[in-house]
Amino acid sequence: MGPAKPPALGPIPRSPAASLPLRHRCGLAAPPRSRWCRRARARPRCRGAAPPRPAMGGPRDAGLEPAALGRPRGGGGGPAAPMASALEDPVLLRPLRGHRAAVTGVSFSADTAGLATSSLDRSLMIWKLKKQCRAYKFVGHEEAVTSVQFSPEGRLLASSSQDRTVRLWIPCIHGESSVLKGHTASVRSVSFSHDGQFLVSASNDKSIKIWSVHRQRLLFSLFQHTHWVRCAKFSPDGRLIASCSEDKSVKIWDTTNKTCIDSFIDYGGFANFADFNPSGTCIASAGSNHTVKLWDIRMNKLLQHYRVHRAGVNCVSFHPSGNYLITASSDGTLKILDLLEGRLIYTLHGHKGPVLFVAFSKGGEKFASGGADGQVLLWKTNFDSFDYKEVLKHHIRRIHTDDPPHLLDIYPRSPHLHDEKLQSVEVNPTFDVTDTQTPDPPVVEITSSLAFGTLDDVSHEDLQYPPASVLATSSKRKSEDESESAMHNVDKQIDISPSLGNALENIVEQLDVLTLTISILEQRLTLTEDKLKECLENQQKIVLQGRQEE
Repeated sequence: MGPAKPPALGPIPRSPAASLPLRHRCGLAAPPRSRWCRRARARPRCRGAAPPRPAMGGPRDAGLEPAALGRPRGGGGGPAAPMASALEDPVLLRPLRGHRAAVTGVSFSADTAGLATSSLDRSLMIWKLKKQCRAYKFVGHEEAVTSVQFSPEGRLLASSSQDRTVRLWIPCIHGESSVLKGHTASVRSVSFSHDGQFLVSASNDKSIKIWSVHRQRLLFSLFQHTHWVRCAKFSPDGRLIASCSEDKSVKIWDTTNKTCIDSFIDYGGFANFADFNPSGTCIASAGSNHTVKLWDIRMNKLLQHYRVHRAGVNCVSFHPSGNYLITASSDGTLKILDLLEGRLIYTLHGHKGPVLFVAFSKGGEKFASGGADGQVLLWKTNFDSFDYKEVLKHHIRRIHTDDPPHLLDIYPRSPHLHDEKLQSVEVNPTFDVTDTQTPDPPVVEITSSLAFGTLDDVSHEDLQYPPASVLATSSKRKSEDESESAMHNVDKQIDISPSLGNALENIVEQLDVLTLTISILEQRLTLTEDKLKECLENQQKIVLQGRQEE
């Protein structure tokens, strides 16, 4: 007799009702007055539940249309949704407008009170998510900013740009930053390790570079991709790096040996984005061929394959529990996938154009998306109704990596439903009312000051610059006090009407155009002067040659 197999435990609800006798195969206890699963309100009825009973004088509970769940789609009518069901759908909290071009990156601070965004308008912004929302724009990059991320503790901010640099910012009113130079082409992404000690950057120069945050210098580079590298991420334990490239490969790197230990090839297209799940046992890749794939890095095999978008997938983000995955696509939608059931559960609309980035907050209670329309949409999760600390207590093997892996790690509990035509719940909020009730937050522009130097990777010696962490720790109280007081004063002093703000933005745009025009004219004048000098020199040579011949 071999050892007994562990029972397949389902998710544990927040308030388990031990007195209720009925339980379904999905693990949820039935409500006292209904014999059908609570999940059936947003999804098809689970197997093992009793057939639905028609309500007296009303429609069947299990026959509710998706439009009745939460808010109506496109202003359509329909029966009123039950309150418990409405609270399960994701809700748009507010749109954040301030960027003048596409939003390329989104990152929450550790306390979820701040949100950092990057844009093709060469700036990054920090949004203070309070009742009176304020935005602070940081200007310093010379070209488009391609990604941004808060450090795990929230004391630093990293950004990458098409100007071939990576910047480390202290998110305060002074706009202090340092520049890390080393790439020879546009930097596509930058990401902190989970302990905040290191940075990894991916570039169009086909390389991946790892930087020390404390010493602010290049540690080493990884070369094996044969095309542009679009993304690179640390594993939760920091021992591995996942990268994806336009050479149609997703590679796993060992940071200790500095070698590539595995490679996943996708012949259908290349991956725009790749990241580890919270347990570090698998990676998800967002494909240009409209697909999302989950790979097991221990067994080196494809686990799940989703084709739910109509255009390329640009980004994915794991919920902290690891049970949900949200995707952003060029088809203008966000999709939420239930990895345990292996199916699509929500389709979110709202962006007017491609959605370029999406990210969950640290606790998973919120997520934010950025699009080509220049908008940042802030959402409340709601669909996650479980306390995952309790789940992890009952699924203790999830947080301890073993070989072979436990079946509950990532495999869906139910059969894959990709071939069946199951309609997901669609959330399509209207912005007409939101625009009139929630004005755009005022934006304070902060120009970067190189507080702790411009750092090159020409030397691997320990440079005599104060480390960012030391600088941030030593001046933490002072900078926090000054920034809070300065921002408080700014909040008090600034009271600009929307029309005046729009006029000022138009003036700034015209000044930018004039500056660009002047720079182009200066270049043309310089070229003309050089050509005139060459003509004069050639004439003098011809005259001298003529005199010598005479």
